[in-house]
Order: sequence, then structure tokens, then C-alpha cells
Amino acid sequence: MAYREHEISKMYYTMGEVTAMFDVNPSMIRFYEKEFDVLQPKKNKKGNRLFTPEDIENLKIIFHLIRDKGYTLTGAKDHLKGNLNESKDSQRVIHSLENLKKFLLEVRDQL
Repeated sequence: MAYREHEISKMYYTMGEVTAMFDVNPSMIRFYEKEFDVLQPKKNKKGNRLFTPEDIENLKIIFHLIRDKGYTLTGAKDHLKGNLNESKDSQRVIHSLENLKKFLLEVRDQL
């Protein structure tokens, strides 16, 4: 088996990096920050938001619920209040499956 490098994760991500990850406007991220209690990015002295990897995971869950599953904002809030740990577990499974798919596609392309 080939050597696989570990993904390098940062301690903090800027607003620009987060908007590029999710392909959305900064206003949407700020709106979700106000709407969802699980999003609490740090702010530096200038007031710039700095998102932790946990914030990124929570954003992935929120976008999955709203975009993929079709939840309303109220429905997504209610779901996260009661099932945050289950949602995090299912998001980890989704991420693992996406990585597996990417790996298998790379293997197929090398054949």
C-alpha cells in the first residue's frame, strides 16, 4: 500500500477560506453564525472571524441538513439541538465514504 500523507489541518480558518470551502458568500456564513448556537468563531482584535476545525465540521453538518436533506432553518436548529452528536457521527461517516470514493477513483484511473 502506498504511503498516504495526513491532511494538514489548521488551528483557525479565515472567513475567506471558509467561504471558498463551501462556495457561499460571507453574508451566509455570518447569518448562520447568528442563527445556530453551535457556530461560535473566535474574533481577533480587528474583528475578523477565525473558525476552528470544529466550527468547520458544524458548518458541514448545517449545510448537509439544509442543502442535501432539505431542512428548513428551524428544522435544522431543532435537529441539531436534539441530535448534535448523532449528526457529527453521521458527518464523519459521510466524510470517510467520500475519502474512500476518491481513493477508489484514483485506483481506477491508475489501472
